[in-house]
Amino acid sequence: MGTILDADLATVGITGDPPPAATSGSPRRPRHRVGWRAVVVVLALILSVPGVSYAQALTYPGSATWQMRSVEWLRDHGGSPLVDRVENWYYTANRPTGSAPDRAALPVTTAQGVSAGHSPASLAPPPPSAGHPTMPGEGIWVPGRLDPSGVPAIYTSFFRPDTRYPSVVAGAAWIRARHTSAHLVAGTREPGGSGWPGGARVVPGDVPRLVATFNSGWKMSDAHGGFYLAGRARGRLMAGQASLVIDDSGAATVGQWARDVTMNPHVVAVRQNLALIVDNRRPVNGLTTNAGHRWGSFENQSQYTWRSGAGVDAGGNLIYVSGENLTLQSLAAALADAGVVRGMELDIHSALVSFASWVPSPSGKVKPTKLLPGMDRPANRYLAADQRDFFYLTLK
Repeated sequence: MGTILDADLATVGITGDPPPAATSGSPRRPRHRVGWRAVVVVLALILSVPGVSYAQALTYPGSATWQMRSVEWLRDHGGSPLVDRVENWYYTANRPTGSAPDRAALPVTTAQGVSAGHSPASLAPPPPSAGHPTMPGEGIWVPGRLDPSGVPAIYTSFFRPDTRYPSVVAGAAWIRARHTSAHLVAGTREPGGSGWPGGARVVPGDVPRLVATFNSGWKMSDAHGGFYLAGRARGRLMAGQASLVIDDSGAATVGQWARDVTMNPHVVAVRQNLALIVDNRRPVNGLTTNAGHRWGSFENQSQYTWRSGAGVDAGGNLIYVSGENLTLQSLAAALADAGVVRGMELDIHSALVSFASWVPSPSGKVKPTKLLPGMDRPANRYLAADQRDFFYLTLK
């Protein structure tokens, strides 16, 4: 290899030997100068390509931090193995500590809160934290925005899903199916391509009726599935993969593609992301080992990081769960504890996990509140164009 490289360098006059002496009467040719110029031009071209690409990534439309843009650019340019290795090292080494959650990380419950026993019959009671004193508001379902008849369209709560780590908190939102319509919106970068409807944000005319906004799944290059919206597909919808499906009535469900859900004339949106993590009301087998790499890269399942997931309960109502310092197994346990019969993982890591519930303010405008105070992104994230696809729900 070195021999070939030295020969190539010699071709353009780059060697460690002195230049040959000029013969009498023959002009000195600027061979070396031309060679160096060629090398400089080649190096400039090589370096300018990633430079321009990175600059485009930093300025591409959409509300993403420069750190998030940088990591995604690195992944898109062959750096995924390195990023995965660093993430696995960091998030598996930094396990949660403490005997109780930081109170600043807990949602503020109000007098409207009702115990699970007085909630709708299909609303499962969040489990008590076994062996640990109950935190104020823990396990209390708080009604959110009311529909026109005065019935809550959404309830939110928090609980602790991992008995080994009592400081870990999961937030949950239960959204009544018959009172809401679900929407999937393509981002400026995901799932890729241009011309998607919606402008990568909540449709302005839908803002007054907002009930909830929340993040979608992994990048399509990592999701092991496809994306379908308004008659157009990106990637391929894969049999066996976890899928959040929306029909033309606005109803949303979660299931395994080609078993629980499939394409039909009423389907308007499908977002696939890996394989189901909850099935038949229980976490599926193989989550702790990431059997068959069905849930991402090696050791991803063991990262203690922000995770999110969605599923449906026995009544067909949508449930969203997220939290910091969750492994794949503890996320699945949290979904099952919240009443999910079929559930999937959505996006992970702090820059990507977002959920806000919306209620009218005294001024008449709707106001968002984060499901958990520690969520990084602003509660109104999806009112502006975003790089990633996402979901929102409105009152019918």
